[in-house]
Amino acid sequence: MTSFPLQKPPLTEPTVTRTVQPSFAAELLTTLSVHSQYVLHGNVRDDYLVADVRDDGSRRNRALPLVDLLWEGLSRSGYRCLLRYDQVSGFTVARSDDSLDMDTLLRRATRRVPGRPDEDDGADVARVFESLARGWVGERPGPPPDNPRYEDYQKPVHAALLVDFASRIPTQVNQLSDEERTFFLRCLRTAEEARAFTRPKFGRALFNPIIWLTDGERDLPSWLVTSSVRVRSIGVPHPDLGQRRRMAGLLAERAGVAESVLGLDVGPLLKGAGRETPTDEDIARFAGAAGGLTLRGMRESMRFARARGIPFTDMDQAVRRYELGVSRNPWTGGAVADSIRDGEAYIAQRVRGQDKAVAQTLDVLKRAALGLSGAQASSTSVHRPRGVLFFAGPTGTGKTELARAVATMLFGAEDACLRFDMSEFSTAHSADRLVGAPPGYVGYEAGGELTRAVREDPFRVVLFDEIDKADKGVLDKFLQVLEDGRLTDGQGVTTYFSECVLIFTSNLGVHGPTGPDGRPLSSPVGRDRLPTTPQERLEFEQEILGNVRLHFEETLKRPELLNRFGGNIVVFQYIDEPTGRLIFDGQLENIVAHMRRQGGLRLRVLPEAREALAAACVSDLRNGGRGIGMKLETHLINPLARGIFDLQVALVPGTVVTVSRVTVEPDGGVRLDLDAVPGEPAREPEPTW
Repeated sequence: MTSFPLQKPPLTEPTVTRTVQPSFAAELLTTLSVHSQYVLHGNVRDDYLVADVRDDGSRRNRALPLVDLLWEGLSRSGYRCLLRYDQVSGFTVARSDDSLDMDTLLRRATRRVPGRPDEDDGADVARVFESLARGWVGERPGPPPDNPRYEDYQKPVHAALLVDFASRIPTQVNQLSDEERTFFLRCLRTAEEARAFTRPKFGRALFNPIIWLTDGERDLPSWLVTSSVRVRSIGVPHPDLGQRRRMAGLLAERAGVAESVLGLDVGPLLKGAGRETPTDEDIARFAGAAGGLTLRGMRESMRFARARGIPFTDMDQAVRRYELGVSRNPWTGGAVADSIRDGEAYIAQRVRGQDKAVAQTLDVLKRAALGLSGAQASSTSVHRPRGVLFFAGPTGTGKTELARAVATMLFGAEDACLRFDMSEFSTAHSADRLVGAPPGYVGYEAGGELTRAVREDPFRVVLFDEIDKADKGVLDKFLQVLEDGRLTDGQGVTTYFSECVLIFTSNLGVHGPTGPDGRPLSSPVGRDRLPTTPQERLEFEQEILGNVRLHFEETLKRPELLNRFGGNIVVFQYIDEPTGRLIFDGQLENIVAHMRRQGGLRLRVLPEAREALAAACVSDLRNGGRGIGMKLETHLINPLARGIFDLQVALVPGTVVTVSRVTVEPDGGVRLDLDAVPGEPAREPEPTW
């Protein structure tokens, strides 16, 4: 007796028992018996997730565009056609049963070929809207009355209409033209006069809906929505973290899969790329990095990554590059790390006498270069700025100079330092200059100075100088930047600060704690003698930090803003005499070089005069390097210019001007002993060709 092995019964695919749709779509599909028109506003140009629930309890996620999402629900409710209208393409058939010839019907209704609007006007469009609401009863071309199929053509057509780009129909929603007002009034009347048609197979009477797609809730006349209970406004939200996780999971299934294998379009696969197996951690990191992106944006960011050979494990970095619109990020690949390593000596040479402040700043930059900023947080936003620094200390101690030196070191040019003098933003509405005016206000079209500049070049050091002088409303804008790393301007465009280093400077606390009006209550120690010993400098630093904290907590009532700076408050000390003399030497050399460059004059300052100038410049260091510059102006530049004119000599290129003595008069005036001797002009180097 021959025995045969038992064969296992063929496995059957689980059956879909129901489909869970997004809440806005479910709201629309379940109220079609109540409302004849809908205004969908918000995130209307995205992919949307639906979940097919199977009989075995499992779920299968799918991502659909809006047309497919709505058509899937409408067709289940007995609709046979989904039309689309916009001002460019006119009326087109988005989805339809094969047996329904809607092109012929639209051609007859509009007297032109569908998809070619030619000189479309509001009257023709409103006429089609009205015909749709009536189901085209009596309007469909068909057989003569004696034909058995005549009655079929007299029945209503169950159809829906999407009005795309509806926000662009009115020129100004608050100032409608006569033609626009008439058009929207006919649409409102259509909503009121529409009637529901019974679906024989479903037993429900449903309207043929007109679905307006707008960017904002108020992009259409408000009376169109509020004047009729037949018109319903539904917001389409941006995806939350849960939806982004589900979308990241769907995209993970496409990692390393050729474009033609699966339906979700993520672009072609580069030659030589292999199949990937992303982990749950990779998916979670991708979803977290995509905060602020739509689901379609996530799909496009994966297309961006595939085109550049970026693996799924690095999708968080691909998202940053996709958002910024750059193909190369200097923060990655070690370029910035090398710049910091090579530029430490340059920074110390450029900013004198602030060794501790420079060291703290470099620590923050090294942390940023390694991507460790905010690493201690349980959920770190990838959009946060690369680095945040708050420079506090006396005037003229190198705060602004260090910010410019950082820009040069990181990005190769001092122009990469974008400086805002916050004393210009002290009024209540000055925040509009940074992020752009709201719609309807002067300056709306220009956008914001800050957001526009960062979008043009996201790799910047952004310096907010004298931040304590800014209005409180301006400070509130920084809360979002420091926490989320992005700002949305008046035009709705989001700017990302994820690749910026933000530096705030202030001399808060130098003159003691501030009162409610922001003015100092007292002067600490009087500063008759500047702190010089290590202990005095430590006490001065603690005093500054304490006064800064009091200012944010008591004066501004913004402790949350102070918390965003964390331990990144860097205190600058008063410069000491040796540092002052180094600064003096540098500024004197600048004067010599400037005279040679501008007029070809060669300035010599003899040792006696040089020592007298240095002693005068470092006699009072309360104003730091800026004070030294002011002393050089009053003790050298002004009397030098006066003395050269008094000599009455021809100042030909090559003339040597010698300063031999500096005398301070009893009345405070300064007199220089100098002479000028014509000399040979400096020769230009001979060309090599």
